Amino acid sequence: MEQSSGLTTIHEDEIKSHLSTAQMLITRFITLEQSDARSSTPLAGTRRRFVSTVSSRGTRKTNEVELAKMLKGISPEDDLLSVAQHNLLFRTRRGAAVALAIADNFAKSTSLEDLKSQNATSPLSGEDAKNYKNLLAASAYVTAFTVTCYLMRHLPVDTDAVNDVEAPDFNFDTPQDVLKSIISGLEDVADGVSSDDTLVSRCRTYIEQTLQALISRRKRFVALQGFANSHIRIEQDDFTIDGFETPPGKARKQLVMNFKKPNEIIGNHIAKYQALKLAKMLMAYDFDRQMNPFVEQGGFVFTFIGDGMPGTGKTILIQMLAGMINDYCQVAGYPFHYENFGVDQISSYQGKSGQNCKEFVNNVIDPRAISLGTVDDIDQVAAKRSDDKASAGQQEVTAVLMESFAGASTVIRGNCAFGMFSNYPENVDDALRQRASARWLVDGPQSEDDYVDIFVLLAGKNHSIDLGDHDLFEGQQIKKAVAQSYEGHSRPKEEGLLKVWDRFEQENGAIKSMADVGGYLHAIKQAESRFTGRAIKNITDAIKMRSMDVELPDEWFETPEAFMHKSYDEKSDMISELRQPFTMEMVLQEINRYADSEFRYTDKSDAAAVEEIIRRERQRERAIGEIEAMRADGRWAE
Repeated sequence: MEQSSGLTTIHEDEIKSHLSTAQMLITRFITLEQSDARSSTPLAGTRRRFVSTVSSRGTRKTNEVELAKMLKGISPEDDLLSVAQHNLLFRTRRGAAVALAIADNFAKSTSLEDLKSQNATSPLSGEDAKNYKNLLAASAYVTAFTVTCYLMRHLPVDTDAVNDVEAPDFNFDTPQDVLKSIISGLEDVADGVSSDDTLVSRCRTYIEQTLQALISRRKRFVALQGFANSHIRIEQDDFTIDGFETPPGKARKQLVMNFKKPNEIIGNHIAKYQALKLAKMLMAYDFDRQMNPFVEQGGFVFTFIGDGMPGTGKTILIQMLAGMINDYCQVAGYPFHYENFGVDQISSYQGKSGQNCKEFVNNVIDPRAISLGTVDDIDQVAAKRSDDKASAGQQEVTAVLMESFAGASTVIRGNCAFGMFSNYPENVDDALRQRASARWLVDGPQSEDDYVDIFVLLAGKNHSIDLGDHDLFEGQQIKKAVAQSYEGHSRPKEEGLLKVWDRFEQENGAIKSMADVGGYLHAIKQAESRFTGRAIKNITDAIKMRSMDVELPDEWFETPEAFMHKSYDEKSDMISELRQPFTMEMVLQEINRYADSEFRYTDKSDAAAVEEIIRRERQRERAIGEIEAMRADGRWAE
């Protein structure tokens, strides 16, 4: 057993020590079960059994469980098990061995191991006997929870649910007893099936019911506090348990995406540049320390929002960022996980949308992988809290994202980033929008050269038309384009902010000191009430990122040993050597970039409100005219 930063790794030799027991559990064992007055023969045409009116409760019967033999009987004409049958049998055996190994770890981390040794010598009594009983039952519960979560993780997900399957009658006397009760129930629901599809559907539903039954029984056990805070990892199975909070979800599917290269994006210079920097920042993450030097030194982008008109390149920007991270991860041999949360995960069932969103967040922040999470069309997925027309599911998503991005329990390790994208960011809740520490304006091609470049790129090479007087892609050279884009923010662009800037300079002169910066920020606050302390934090984070605005050499990412596989301290030192102090020019550019976005959102929101008022007034005037015409014709009843 190996522990690091709260992570417990169960090694293979610990699991193999329980293999013989696990093999017995899938081969043959006899258990005593409560008699339930149900007939052993199902009614014709159904899987339901006749229930006698004569009570037999209290009697017990022996039951011989032979899971492997039962599965072999599904296709007696074939000497081999099918893939689905073998997967169920193998995963049940493997899950039982893993669960017993984790139960052993639980015993070592509590007084159960010592009490078990004492009880073997002489029976315990008094308080020791009570503690021993409680800990043994807790160990059985941990075993049941583990094997159920393991099967949830490794059995096929896309199956049809059935309605005649129930959780087993648990026996929590010992870890082996509870495994027997679960495997006995598994054999019962699989017995008599005629196809692999039915087998998988019934077993998956049974495991889901078992997990729900276990969760509902958790409060009955008084010795689970230590396990509730555990973080256990089985590397060979890609299986993790984080206490009891969130049972492991679906197995991650291989990422399939049409990746884009940076040279395929025309315009969007700052957004593209920051995406490239973010991809390299993520690769500085240290899996052993579970921390990123960029988080410690400043400048790491945990959340960002990209906004722009439809068709300006938000989707292609996501494809480029995911592609860059994926390429780097393949070089380093790191797992990469990409997930998007969309409108299809908004449910009509109360609480389900919030659960879906929380699962999305948990999948992305998993410290065992480099991850990117995106929320496309955030204005449709998450609602303003003041919007009475929004669904309950949208409100749930807003609450989950706000708590996850900047809540009391938010921990930023530097292994993942979240991006929100929208054509209408003014429709996003103010508090949620301000939780995006970086603002990426996705405005697409802007200059004449940009439009020539994008037309040539999209037209392809199946022609002989002369290019003309134009240096192809000269304007897309990233360093030159970004420098020009940043210079464009030396003065504000939005009319509202420009008025604040001009008035401040007229009254106080040019901004030269920290006091001047504070005065300018206060003047912005007076003009825009949503410019709060969180906005200042986001600006300072962006300034710190500019101070880390160094080009991490491409050579660092060509081989794992050059940078990505170095120790945390070595990575930190290499990054520190490139760091530079920030300047007043950087400060003003970042203030104006962020404040421009807030004024832009406000202006768009106000413009939309004005248009709505104008539309209603036009409808009212039209209605008045039609009413007068109806009165003149005698068709209006007073």
